[in-house]
Amino acid sequence: MDEPAGNKPTLLERLSTLLLREPEDREQLIALLHSAYERNLLDADALSMMEGVIQVSERQVREIMIPRAQMDVIDISEPPDKFIPFVIETAHSRFPVIDGDKDNIIGILLAKDLLRYYAGEEFDVREMLRPAVFVPEAKRLNVLLRDFRANRNHIALVVDEYGGVCGMATIEDVLEQIVGDIEDEYDFDEDEDNLIPDGKGNWRVKSATEIGDFNETLGTTFSDEDCDTVGGLVLKAAGRMPKRGERIAIGALTFIILRADSRRLYSLLVERKPVG
Repeated sequence: MDEPAGNKPTLLERLSTLLLREPEDREQLIALLHSAYERNLLDADALSMMEGVIQVSERQVREIMIPRAQMDVIDISEPPDKFIPFVIETAHSRFPVIDGDKDNIIGILLAKDLLRYYAGEEFDVREMLRPAVFVPEAKRLNVLLRDFRANRNHIALVVDEYGGVCGMATIEDVLEQIVGDIEDEYDFDEDEDNLIPDGKGNWRVKSATEIGDFNETLGTTFSDEDCDTVGGLVLKAAGRMPKRGERIAIGALTFIILRADSRRLYSLLVERKPVG
């Protein structure tokens, strides 16, 4: 005889019952979560986020940071009319401000504060800078996320054991480890082409772009027998999941990882190697 509808256990009760087995380590916990997914107690998105939460407590800042060479910064010595076009082009909301080189970061500039320049107000970049926060590259991501929330800060500069700046991390970088890629108004639009030229001879490419379309646009001859997409081609060449900012050379092209999380590639910048 079927149970009355009102007596059926809720999703939370069923999941709690499954987890009462008291896993002894994280591997067993993940196995239980996968078992819950197979029993339709969790959907794929919930499973992915739970795995992301577990991974955040295990990973360090160095694993997700934007490398020093890829950091977009503003030099305090430059006049506003010189660096504002750069701010517009890169479309970030926050910029580290340096005085001479990237080891001498003197603060963080919010792009919205530049509206004062166009409003004709008295404009002094130094007075608008927010304090820069520095964290060691070995810091755990869950601790960094807690610090971001407590301090209402969205960006941190990462330093190595010698005190030199080796990269930076944002609150978005940490959250993407849990929920996957977070798209904003400057990311690819779903209705736009998968391949967009940058005007400098390079191409910005969605990882889901089919290899046939890629070959037709760039005049390449990559095979689609082993993989269907550009992302698959890069993963095969790398032999692992590459990190953001990493460069993967395939034939005469270099693929730079623009957006990625621990589970998936999203977009790449494709450069042609110089001839000769």
